[in-house]
Amino acid sequence: MDAAWYQDLDPTGFLARSLRVYPDKTAVIYNDRRYSYSQLYERVKRLASALKGLGVGRGDRVAFLLPNIPPMLEAHFGPMSIGAVLVAINYRLSAREIAHIIDHSGSKVLVFDSEFAPVVREVQGRMDSDLTFVQVVDTAPGAEDIPGPEYEAFLASAPPSDHHAGLTSELDTIAINYTSGTTGMPKGVQYNARGAYLNALGEVIEMGLSSRSRYLWTLPMFHCNGWCYTWAVTAAGGTHVCLRRPDPADIYGLIRQEGVTHMCGAPTVLISMYSSPAAEGQDLTGLTIATAGAPPSPQVIRTMEGMGASIHHLYGLTETYGPHTICAAQPGWQDLTTEELARLKARQGVPYVVAGDFLRVVDANMQDVSDDGVAIGEVVMRGNNVMSGYLDDVESTQEAFRGGWFHSGDLAVRHPDGYIELQDRAKDIIISGGENISSQEVEKVIMEHPGVLEVCVIAVPDERWGEVPKAFVTRKPGEEMPGEEIIEFCKERIARFKAPKYVEFGDLPKTATGKVQKYVLREVEWRGYQKSIH
Repeated sequence: MDAAWYQDLDPTGFLARSLRVYPDKTAVIYNDRRYSYSQLYERVKRLASALKGLGVGRGDRVAFLLPNIPPMLEAHFGPMSIGAVLVAINYRLSAREIAHIIDHSGSKVLVFDSEFAPVVREVQGRMDSDLTFVQVVDTAPGAEDIPGPEYEAFLASAPPSDHHAGLTSELDTIAINYTSGTTGMPKGVQYNARGAYLNALGEVIEMGLSSRSRYLWTLPMFHCNGWCYTWAVTAAGGTHVCLRRPDPADIYGLIRQEGVTHMCGAPTVLISMYSSPAAEGQDLTGLTIATAGAPPSPQVIRTMEGMGASIHHLYGLTETYGPHTICAAQPGWQDLTTEELARLKARQGVPYVVAGDFLRVVDANMQDVSDDGVAIGEVVMRGNNVMSGYLDDVESTQEAFRGGWFHSGDLAVRHPDGYIELQDRAKDIIISGGENISSQEVEKVIMEHPGVLEVCVIAVPDERWGEVPKAFVTRKPGEEMPGEEIIEFCKERIARFKAPKYVEFGDLPKTATGKVQKYVLREVEWRGYQKSIH
């Protein structure tokens, strides 16, 4: 639309604005490299020109298989500058899954890190279509047997031109993010420019980002485009501190050395931080941490805030551009005990400012459940920060949007103050002898045990009750408590039927974003049985 009173929302404009306002300010830090906003802008424009030289144009898809290094940040601006679509891929997926994503998205180019050359070779063998490779050589030697230019040479080969045809509408797809594929092959979640722009502004407002912010990349940029922080930090004119791997010692080192003010991560990242030997003597005062991806227990929040950090609990899904809610702090909370505050902050909260009031907890008939903190329903949402739909999957899109709302598959209660609190995924509720048991409720109790580092609770088959809870526990280093101790610990704090019947100790299987893969544990336990559908 050509009008003085209207302009399409486009997150690439965040970089252009920060270029004008903060041209010489440090935009990106990675090891000994420093890029100003002028330099970042030039690199992005060179990337756009180089992709265009490969024949990439409006609507084409460009895949990136990279860790949290500068080229991955540049990927969030370069392709869309020529109207192309970013497909950021989880580098921990199998070659079969990566090949499916490239093929399903129709990507014409794969930009990959040389560390992942072994899996890329497997992908090559699975691809039917022609695919152009661009290789980023960072910590691993380049793979000479994979054809295609090296990334820095690729950028140097093209001029930093501003004369590109970009998006035609704010409703154009700018990114396709693939789900974890725990119930089949990954589905492609489509983000449009409007949703990305608004959710990025939501991050700026809710997290208090500014030009003084220094954001540490502990959250994978491939995950919901880094919860839109790739665009949010840039919009604020802040500094991106890139980190290839979220090793606790490196995290603490960068927090001190670079004056980090903000970071994000799943609860398992926070657990790794405070359980690391590097945590000794650390003072995180002045650091704001957003956590999501899995419900954090009050114990995790309490421990991190005890180190001085300020924790913000967010909730959302890939289908909602990452965060959709925040457990917003209320006046008077500062007067609560540490335990009371942690319990309140463990709730998922209220909608983001950009999400309006489009959040409900409903029953099977799409009627709102009572705001009593007891009645359980499904979390549904709608609005600008809900996906456009699943790529080339009309049936799944229609199912997800039934009744005019996006169905999350998460079960929750709504408290009298309007804050929601997740109880479980619909598929994770344990029905034992006709009684519903929230696995998350049991997990929160077990996390209070002083010897427990992490826990996951699932339903396992039982001849008498149909299914019963089983806890998979990772002990803290040096702890040797038996399973019976965990069971009795639970029976003293919740209804006895909710306590796990079995306890198994060991490491938990996780996704690249830190979520425990319950389905992996469930498949082993239910092998040879017919799992009930809740």
